[in-house]
Amino acid sequence: MRIAAIALLMTLAFMVNAQEPSTFSSERGRNPIPNLSEPPQIHQWQDTEPQPRQFTQQPPVIPHAIDGYVINQKFNKCLTCHSWANYKESGATKISLTHFSDREGQDLANVAARRYFCVQCHVPQTNASPVVNNRFKPAWAKPEANPAVPRD
Repeated sequence: MRIAAIALLMTLAFMVNAQEPSTFSSERGRNPIPNLSEPPQIHQWQDTEPQPRQFTQQPPVIPHAIDGYVINQKFNKCLTCHSWANYKESGATKISLTHFSDREGQDLANVAARRYFCVQCHVPQTNASPVVNNRFKPAWAKPEANPAVPRD
C-alpha cells in the first residue's frame, strides 16, 4: 500500500512537471529553456578621444584597438608608446607616477609588478549599451556633490 501511494505521488508530480517548458526572465530574455538565445552583438571600438572618467580614481579607458598586443612577463606592448621614455615621441599619454610604487609605497625605477599588466584595470572603450540597466550617475552629477546639478 505504501509503495503504491509513493508511486502514485511520483506519477502525479511527473505529470505536473511534464507540461509545457517553463519560461523565466533572465539575461537570456524570456526564452523557454530549450530555445537558444541569439549571441550578443560584439561591439568594435574606434580610435577616438578618451571618454571622461565617471568616478574618482577610475582607470582611464583605452581609446584605441589593442588586438594583438602582447602583455606578458617579458614584454608589454603598451610601454612602447606610454612609457616615460617614449610618450613624447609617440604622442601618447604617459603612465601615471602611481604605477611606479610598490604596495608599501616605495618608489621604483620601473613600473611596479602590480601595475605592469595594463588590461587588468584599463579596458578598451566601446559604444555598447549596458548588459543590465542601472541608474548609475557619476559622482560629479549628484546634487550632494555638485550644488549646480538640479535635483530630480
